[in-house]
Amino acid sequence: MKTAPLAPGFGNGGVSYWYRALGRPDAWEPLPGSRTADVCVVGAGYTGLWTAYYLKRARPDLRVVVLEKEFAGFGASGRNGGWAVGEIAGSRERYAARHGRPAAVALQRAMFASVDEIMRVAAVEGIDADITKGGVLTVARNSAQQGRLAALVEESRDWGWGEDDLVLLGSGERLRVEGATGAVWSPHCARVQPAALVQGLARVVRALGVEIYERTPVTELRPRSGNVPAAAVTPFGEVAAEHVIRATEGFTATLPGHRRDWLPMNSSMIVTTPLPAEVWKRIGWEGRELLGDMAHYYMYAQRTADDRIAFGGRGKPYRYGSRVDDAGRTDRATVDALWETLTGMFPAARDAAVEHAWSGVLGVPRDWCSTAVVDHRTGLGHAGGYTGHGVAASNLAGRTLRDLVLREDTELTALPWVGWRVRRWEPEPLRWLGVQAMYRLYRVADAREGRKGATSRLARVADMITGH
Repeated sequence: MKTAPLAPGFGNGGVSYWYRALGRPDAWEPLPGSRTADVCVVGAGYTGLWTAYYLKRARPDLRVVVLEKEFAGFGASGRNGGWAVGEIAGSRERYAARHGRPAAVALQRAMFASVDEIMRVAAVEGIDADITKGGVLTVARNSAQQGRLAALVEESRDWGWGEDDLVLLGSGERLRVEGATGAVWSPHCARVQPAALVQGLARVVRALGVEIYERTPVTELRPRSGNVPAAAVTPFGEVAAEHVIRATEGFTATLPGHRRDWLPMNSSMIVTTPLPAEVWKRIGWEGRELLGDMAHYYMYAQRTADDRIAFGGRGKPYRYGSRVDDAGRTDRATVDALWETLTGMFPAARDAAVEHAWSGVLGVPRDWCSTAVVDHRTGLGHAGGYTGHGVAASNLAGRTLRDLVLREDTELTALPWVGWRVRRWEPEPLRWLGVQAMYRLYRVADAREGRKGATSRLARVADMITGH
């Protein structure tokens, strides 16, 4: 494995490079004591803030309180790859099996629309998050991946994706990736600076009158009991509310009673030093597309607004016992592995160095399908389990939770992820062994495909192990 060159002042963790570029915010005051609200949201990431935003826009008189353990955007919302991608947050086949094919297609179209909705709100509210809708490019780099790419297009056409939704390209079109045999491009994706988006959204909801209390860990989510309302319990008091919404995504496993609900999947990123114009001339990437590939152990990348490559992958995907490395620090082996993949795809970037590395967690349900739920009987609700599509999916979740809380029957509340329930993950050591086996098989499958050019059966075994 190649050793990644580290830039002077290399940063590791500290939440993410996005906050290094933006400036890490000072945490606001914690909850000053018990109080009541109409809606209490637990978690000040994208899901929680979008929910608060749409509730206050719909009903300005509502009292909305948001509780956050660290600061707004501390979790995946401030660490992700900057993909506002309109891909369905779950399995369209599974949604269709329960609710019918038209319902699954409606969810997909709602996800497409969410990309434009994020851009609309950012423009209206003055949120500068380096948003560029350049679409998403997915490349194949061997014959096995090329076969899956062709199958992806065929399946997408069967589900109603037309030429306006997905276009098959030859190698080297739009972006020059070493060894690429072909690619597909979809317009339904926008690049964002994640921390700028979440901090801008926090500023907007505060201005709308939402109370955000940071440095306030929630120790219990208590359902409604008789005349006693639902509540979020903290060391500083409790917030009693008609509805308490859990918006904790990859940190859900840290809440008592929720350790096995969603698996906290770890993902890691590096960002290079700025690349000079002559390097970009060799690479291309003029459209600022987001980039992914057809490998099983896949990568994701963007060209940042300040002309760096931000590049991500799984690293160490899961920590025993659903532990969360919330400081974002990344081990050296993962940094080197990401650098090797980056420079393998872009040899022209080899003279750059790694400026920063970080990690974060995303929430993965047992069936890999996302959900939005409000139980009016208990007063509790939640959304998440986005499996890596959370930038756009959280926006759709926020609008859906708004309608569910307000008891409005809309096109959003009819979507198949509403009320979706799935069994919990297995206890340890079974879930650790399952995840480790899955990603080990994916890595071996990718290596074999690179040599033999045929899709490896090992990847199908890995899918069966964890229900992916």
